[in-house]
Amino acid sequence: MRGKIVKGIAGFYYIFAENQELYECKAKGIFRKDNQKPLPGDDVEITVLDEKEKKGNITDILQRKNSLIRPAVANVDQAFVIFAAESPKPNFMLLDRFLIMMEKQNVPAVICFNKTDLASKEETEQYRDVYQSCGYSVVLASMKTGEGVQEIREILRGKTTVTAGPSGVGKSSITNTMQQDITMETGEISRKLKRGRHTTRHSQIIPVSRNTFIVDTPGFSSLFLPEDLEAEDLRFYFHEFAQYEGKCRFPGCSHTHEPDCVVKEALHNRKLDALRYENYRLLYQELKDKRRY
Repeated sequence: MRGKIVKGIAGFYYIFAENQELYECKAKGIFRKDNQKPLPGDDVEITVLDEKEKKGNITDILQRKNSLIRPAVANVDQAFVIFAAESPKPNFMLLDRFLIMMEKQNVPAVICFNKTDLASKEETEQYRDVYQSCGYSVVLASMKTGEGVQEIREILRGKTTVTAGPSGVGKSSITNTMQQDITMETGEISRKLKRGRHTTRHSQIIPVSRNTFIVDTPGFSSLFLPEDLEAEDLRFYFHEFAQYEGKCRFPGCSHTHEPDCVVKEALHNRKLDALRYENYRLLYQELKDKRRY
């Protein structure tokens, strides 16, 4: 039987199987010998040893589409990056770091500004417009008024989605809202996982509906840029610069200090967002300083 690992802790793996049941499984020793560690999100083959107690063994890990290091999870289709429009105000430097981290791992990102009921319409639309102009999909949402709920459901449908964002932005509210219409069995599984014997800081995958999963990642709020990212490559992670690539006076222009830089000219003409550019400049300097030390 096939299934997906939704949680792994202390040598036990919880498999959401194709029959919509949850099995507690151990991985066969051969995986350890091959240095292959099962990850949440892995699609696996299992052998059921006890149907009544829902226990079994993982016998095979199917080929992965991808795997992330932070958080440790496999077969991710997209990242859903959640920030509050207000209370707390969005930290755009942290948002830009998240976007760079996801892009470095080849995971498409969708941005959600939640709690729009607490902010002015002008503010939230400005947030949306800035990031849409950079090529990102942006959702404005409020779990209180229902704004964006149906749009989020469509974004998540049929995919495995990592949620990311700082605390206090309403990640749990969004996850709970997405679970309201799910089948009894899936709801029972989610409750069972939360009540489990083991508590963990590891990733947990929450079944939302058939073939639709949310990866809950406690503490996934890293402020660090990917270690293998070079300052010279940072400009490629700011999509709004792409239209100016190769048009500056100097090849490989960093868009920070060089004369005749078309990016700085576009900034001066208000064709680029000033805060995004300032974040770029600070991150560029951070990467340069890191290399120096």
